Amino acid sequence: MTQKKEKRILLASPHMSGYEMSYIQEAFDSNWIAPLGPNVTGFEQEVCAYTGANYAEALSSGTAAIHMALMYLGVGNGDIVFCPSLTFSASANPIIYLGATPVFIDSERESWNMSPAALAKAFEKYPHPKAIVVVNLYGQSADFDQLKAIADEHQVPIVEDAAESLGATYKGVKTGTIGEIGIYSFNGNKIITTSGGGMLVAREKKIIEKVEFWATQAKENAPYYQHKEIGYNYRMSNVVAGIGRGQLRVLDDRIAKKKYIFDYYANAFQDIEELEMMPIAAYGEPNYWLSCMTIRPEYDIRPKALLDYLATKNIEGRQIWKPMHLQPVFKGFDFFSNNPEGTSVSEDIFARGLCLPSDTKMTDEDLERVATRVSWFFGAEAARKSSWVLTFVQKGIPF
Repeated sequence: MTQKKEKRILLASPHMSGYEMSYIQEAFDSNWIAPLGPNVTGFEQEVCAYTGANYAEALSSGTAAIHMALMYLGVGNGDIVFCPSLTFSASANPIIYLGATPVFIDSERESWNMSPAALAKAFEKYPHPKAIVVVNLYGQSADFDQLKAIADEHQVPIVEDAAESLGATYKGVKTGTIGEIGIYSFNGNKIITTSGGGMLVAREKKIIEKVEFWATQAKENAPYYQHKEIGYNYRMSNVVAGIGRGQLRVLDDRIAKKKYIFDYYANAFQDIEELEMMPIAAYGEPNYWLSCMTIRPEYDIRPKALLDYLATKNIEGRQIWKPMHLQPVFKGFDFFSNNPEGTSVSEDIFARGLCLPSDTKMTDEDLERVATRVSWFFGAEAARKSSWVLTFVQKGIPF
């Protein structure tokens, strides 16, 4: 008899709230499906109200928002921009778009985010970078008091890449509003999604006005199409923004579920000596976008072995972001380590880390299935006592 395949458990996928269709229907009923429109304006206003941002500009992606932010700060050919190494490539790619040079900064172990010590080292060699991109990795804020003190000393602006951390806080302040310019992403795997899209937030209206000008093809105020600058087609559509408005209504629920998932894993794995969860810094509250963990260095087990095993059980996991300074496309660019001896924290986290399924549609049964499989892989006593495993054994299903 052929064994029935278990349902696939995904890493993170879109989770519709049920509110989206009313906004989308309104866009169709009014025939306002092109870029701009009431949903775009409403989404921008609602994100500002939620985060405390002064002004917002809805764009086609978080990457476009980083591009626009760096452009506004005057980044151009030959300029230096500091960027964390442990991040997704979208944090660094816009630096290259503008002809600038990325310089990669290591992580600190306390939060996995940009290391203040490594940033200080970078300033010793490059005292006049044009900007610093600071990423809030996997939904947790970087330590902005320390990073901003260094940046302010050198009078260098920070672009806060909060693509993964919408709803998270740093000392009570919502992430994305701490740097000079903030970035959010609404890609399909984010905590809320518009299927694709992003947003730039800023304290000053003039920043938004200039970004909106560039993002709508840099059309001059004239009775015909007049262009004095190169523009981009980066504005969010009214339909997509409607999805975002429906999603935003359940953001706090999504954050609560993400935390529930993280805490579930932390509790389930507390007796597995080989594992430790991503550290949660005391200075803020993450949105727990993805539940990440590392395998302790004293154990000769690689994340790929566990991920390959989970894949055979139809459970999706991922390795931690591969650091940018190890990427072939960025070969030759400078990297500054957190450690005095020159070893890399970001490389170590990549070598030992992985992300477990963190989909907000997961049931407790799904979570138990993942936790039990992980526990079984490490031979933990918890797995042998699991009621879920006993159920499989009683039914004669191979585990």
